[in-house]
Amino acid sequence: MNPELFDTEGAIYMGARREPAGCAVGLFGVPYDGTTSFRPGARFGPAAIRDVSSGLESYDPQLELDLEDLAFADLGAVAIPFGAPEPVVAAVHQATEAVLALGLAPLMLGGEHSISSGAVAAVAQRHPDLVLVQLDAHADLRQSWLGARHSHACAMRRCLEVLPSGELRQIAIRSGTREEFQELRSSGRLVPIAAMAEALAPLRGRPLYLTVDLDWFDPAVLPGTGTPEPGGFHWPQFAELVEELRHHQLVAADVVELAPQLDPSGVSAVLAAKVTRSLLLLLGAQ
Repeated sequence: MNPELFDTEGAIYMGARREPAGCAVGLFGVPYDGTTSFRPGARFGPAAIRDVSSGLESYDPQLELDLEDLAFADLGAVAIPFGAPEPVVAAVHQATEAVLALGLAPLMLGGEHSISSGAVAAVAQRHPDLVLVQLDAHADLRQSWLGARHSHACAMRRCLEVLPSGELRQIAIRSGTREEFQELRSSGRLVPIAAMAEALAPLRGRPLYLTVDLDWFDPAVLPGTGTPEPGGFHWPQFAELVEELRHHQLVAADVVELAPQLDPSGVSAVLAAKVTRSLLLLLGAQ
């Protein structure tokens, strides 16, 4: 692994190795929140997830799988420049390509949602028929926001531009502009929570990339995020998605928008670490 791409100082996710040889999944962090439009702090998310991960059991009773049986690497944090998002997205693209070149399934920890398009672009180069599945409170379909085309409010718009299949499923979005919701409904991309499994079932056999913006969860259970939105979801709804994903070809994923300092209880980071555990096990089972 190119040491110029990743900084391995600091915490490591529970049970992970630093060296990628013999591993199935490559975990990496991107501590960036340069376009945050409400409450900053997502740059601290990757470290917080790692810090609290040792408080979880390695065994997942839903999946009946154990991290102790999975060889996975925590490659550290992507070395990113401060400032504008475009160089960060480019660095994420390069880092994801490096992870894929090692034969690992990428799992990225953010940081804000603007970083996802870099990873999606790299994975889509390997899988041109890639389908993107989004968990999020917000549609993220703006062309630009506060003068930035790569704002976190534009994350899915930028992802669509690098997704050859054009196939995006947006699960139970609950916030956005009038224009975004008009597009969501007319495009057929908006999936109600009650129809989640039914909508994803026809995609079995297709490569999937899952992007998890943690503000999809209700602020009652995950207050530590920069743009909380009432009316969200709890763990049982995420577990339903995990159950469906057991039947899918999940090839990459990300977990973004944890701002841990906004939740003094630390529960938000624990929930994010548990989401990460589920995704590690799903990616490793492929």
